[in-house]
Amino acid sequence: MSERIDTEALDQLFFEARTHNEWQDRPVSDELLRELFDTLRWAPTSANCSPARIVFAKGPEAKARLLPALIEGNVEKTRTAPVTAIIGHDLEFHEHLPYLFPHTDARSWFVGNQPLIEETAFRNGSLQGAYLIMAARALGLDCGPMSGFDPDKVNAAFFPDSS
Repeated sequence: MSERIDTEALDQLFFEARTHNEWQDRPVSDELLRELFDTLRWAPTSANCSPARIVFAKGPEAKARLLPALIEGNVEKTRTAPVTAIIGHDLEFHEHLPYLFPHTDARSWFVGNQPLIEETAFRNGSLQGAYLIMAARALGLDCGPMSGFDPDKVNAAFFPDSS
């Protein structure tokens, strides 16, 4: 990486970027969501572990599953958003390390070490959530990272195999 990006790009990604609470009245296509994922998917994580699992909640049925898990202040902005990205993480990410980090036996670092698995998955999954925000901004999408939800309810609704 030898070229500095221009001021307009820095503005779009950082200086003029804020957390949005209201949304433009325009749909977000499935093709754009695929492009968003393809843009962030290989961004660096420790040992290329890439534990994030992303669900795009789009449409009334998905929103109906999500809204009961939110605190009151997040319901309306989520309901009116064209799409909401839910960032989870795979606690079996290390099983993919022979492919993602093939030059050493990184899988062995994690096998049987549940605290390290959980810490690594949470930290790197959160990092990938930040990459999603930056990729969304780079592709011209408004975004607003959000806390204020019941993770057990979100997991039950969108990641039932993780419970």
